[in-house]
Amino acid sequence: MRKARILYKDEVAGMLTQHDDGTFTFKYNDNWLDNPGKPAISLTLPKSEKEFHSNHLFPFFYNMLPEGSNKFVACKLNRIDPADYFGLLMNTSKYDSIGAVTVQKMDN
Repeated sequence: MRKARILYKDEVAGMLTQHDDGTFTFKYNDNWLDNPGKPAISLTLPKSEKEFHSNHLFPFFYNMLPEGSNKFVACKLNRIDPADYFGLLMNTSKYDSIGAVTVQKMDN
């Protein structure tokens, strides 16, 4: 199992988990949910107490990944399998990403 903090404008909004069977879960932090001034990170992941589940990396996060030659270079430099979308997300979206959301790897 691998986990990553999902930050919105440098504040922890929730947690993304890849389970050992390859499925994914996203859950908002309670503090984020309790504050009505905090927005949802995506229209496809509205603020909710429920966990979101998917057999594949959620499209919102998948769209944060580099493509083409940028993906090739990122995978080669970080020694990541090109099919390891979660690993690529954790390595390429931790500092600079399009929009307000960044991803921070968590050590288990």
